[in-house]
Amino acid sequence: MNTDIDYKNNPLHGVSLKQVLTEIVDYYGFEILYAYLNINCFNTNPSIDSSVKFLKKTDWAREKVEAFYLYQFKNLPRASAEQFELPPRDRIVPQDQKPGQPAELSLEDAERLREKRARKAAQHDQGKRASSRSSPSSGSSDPWAKWKK
Repeated sequence: MNTDIDYKNNPLHGVSLKQVLTEIVDYYGFEILYAYLNINCFNTNPSIDSSVKFLKKTDWAREKVEAFYLYQFKNLPRASAEQFELPPRDRIVPQDQKPGQPAELSLEDAERLREKRARKAAQHDQGKRASSRSSPSSGSSDPWAKWKK
């Protein structure tokens, strides 16, 4: 497999994490990054160097920033389900997809997105609780039964 062909259309290919972060921060600023990504290194005494240090040690946060770079900053269309399973640096961007202008983001939009995610998480949690009540594992629907006397 020739990786030059596979990855040459991925805007992350050959770009350092520091360069990615610098481009995003120069355009959006730390406040927007924190509002959209909810990663504390963008909120508490943020700097490029301290953020890069944290992101290099924290895979989930780095992947979140790299995905933000691809789909908000470079404004690429959403990845296919198969590609979405891969870390952003390993994704193959189809040849016909070219980076566009950075998305226009606002703190108000970030708040709406955060509320939408919270509602979705609450619905997901409610669904889990409902399914655990309907199929009790211990034979009793009372989770405190073994402690009651």
